[in-house]
Amino acid sequence: MALATDVTIVGAGPTGLALANLLGGMGVKTTLVERNRSTVEEPRAVSIDDESMRTLQAIGLHEVVEAIVAKGYGSRYLSPSRQCFAVVDPVTRDYGFEKRNGFQQPALEAVLRRGLDRYPNVRQIFGGELIDFHQTADSVFANIRQSDGGVIAITSSYLVGSDGGRSTVRKQLEIPLDGSTFAQAWLIVDLVRTENRFRHTEVFCDPHRPCISLPGPDRIRRYEFMLKPGEDEPQATEEQFVRDLLERVGPDRDMELRRVRVYTFHARIAAQWRRGRVFLAGDAAHLTPPFAGQGMNSGIRDAHNLGWKLAEALAMPDPVALLDSYEAERKPHAWEMIGLALRMGQVMMPASHWQAFLVRTGFRILGLYPPARDYVAQMRYKPKPRFRTGLFWSDGRKERRTLVGRLLPQPTVEAPDRSRYLLDAVLPDMPVVLVFDEYPDRVLSVADRMALEAAGAAVVGLTPEWMNPVAGGFPVVRDVSRLFSAEPPRSYLGSAFLLRRDRYVAAVVAASDAGDLVDKISAIRAPAPAVTVAKAQAYVASA
Repeated sequence: MALATDVTIVGAGPTGLALANLLGGMGVKTTLVERNRSTVEEPRAVSIDDESMRTLQAIGLHEVVEAIVAKGYGSRYLSPSRQCFAVVDPVTRDYGFEKRNGFQQPALEAVLRRGLDRYPNVRQIFGGELIDFHQTADSVFANIRQSDGGVIAITSSYLVGSDGGRSTVRKQLEIPLDGSTFAQAWLIVDLVRTENRFRHTEVFCDPHRPCISLPGPDRIRRYEFMLKPGEDEPQATEEQFVRDLLERVGPDRDMELRRVRVYTFHARIAAQWRRGRVFLAGDAAHLTPPFAGQGMNSGIRDAHNLGWKLAEALAMPDPVALLDSYEAERKPHAWEMIGLALRMGQVMMPASHWQAFLVRTGFRILGLYPPARDYVAQMRYKPKPRFRTGLFWSDGRKERRTLVGRLLPQPTVEAPDRSRYLLDAVLPDMPVVLVFDEYPDRVLSVADRMALEAAGAAVVGLTPEWMNPVAGGFPVVRDVSRLFSAEPPRSYLGSAFLLRRDRYVAAVVAASDAGDLVDKISAIRAPAPAVTVAKAQAYVASA
């Protein structure tokens, strides 16, 4: 059997499913291959962040996912005597969603798989295992063995390996993983139900036995215990051993066990993320310790970054720079997240009582200084998505002050008719020029607006919270959440932002010079047929 497709995705975990949904919505002919017969049925990842929720918004499934998560939880760091010495309790919604949300991976993957049913251009092959592949200058040829023994030969323009930490795609490309493997093993215990009603994560920073207790929706809970030297997997997974550990940290000693596993964590990253027409994403590209809850979330970031670039590349005469930007942008940030996890692990796993005392003392001193306390409580230690190299054009500002190369904040906005929604709801899936001004309808000339639209971008206006919006030749909304009233966004009043399809800021110019963005649009957008531009204009007008 032979198939032809635009993009082949190998691996249907959260990364592959998210990518398939994105490509499906973009009209890309996509084939998703998964060696298992279904999505996962056991809990794995348990935390989804605000950036991933924004990607699910782009997919059109955020409302479904919000209904199955425990929204907005924090962390409490506890001493060996169970005294709280540090609090993480983020309340800001910089990207439109809670920063931390508990979920069950089987439920999330089921939602993402059902989401693919919306797209006749997406073919799913579950129970199909990649045998091998090779590529030429313009195609990738892959052989897939089906569960009945038959072989499917797939020809595609691009292939993405999102097939996990033991990636067949990465191994066949002979791309090494750089980094290290933790010698330290952890026992993961998932419960069917919990008697622990505490809403937030509990981090037991006890040198005798570090432990993390993580909440989830529908009264589920996960416990993670550090194992000591000499405690092997058969011993650690014995039921009495597990229940004795549970007794030390809460009321769940006798609750039903759903899964008990021993893991050795990794902090590794692929030396290359692209080889010709083949890409790596998710755990195939990077392996992250779990202490920051960023492994799956980093994979979903990969999917959003890569998805729109593949869609544009299919229609571009020379997409090399566009496709090269994937690794240039995502690899440094993925490594930052690995570094964050390693640092958090040092706090969670003090090697001695003296080290634990020093950590607690440091956090208590920070708590005396409000800016430092908020830095911890509001999770400002988490590296914000920011590109230092890639597909963007600097505005000359210092890194701390610029929005170029960063994910645009997403406020709740208000239309002239007083209806309210998140900003992305009014942005079509194409490059957007966002005019941030007290009078967006006046500051942008008709000639510039027409030139921007002809180049393949939509135009939308955003007023600060103190100005009522008035539509001109394009929609204008007001920043209700006041995210653009704080720095650095406020300093950009009177500016025009060029937004990529993943809502990262590619460039910023004075609103009166918005016509200067026309040339830059062509670097992030394939030549757009007139009908596509017209449909996007109609979308914005209706919003």
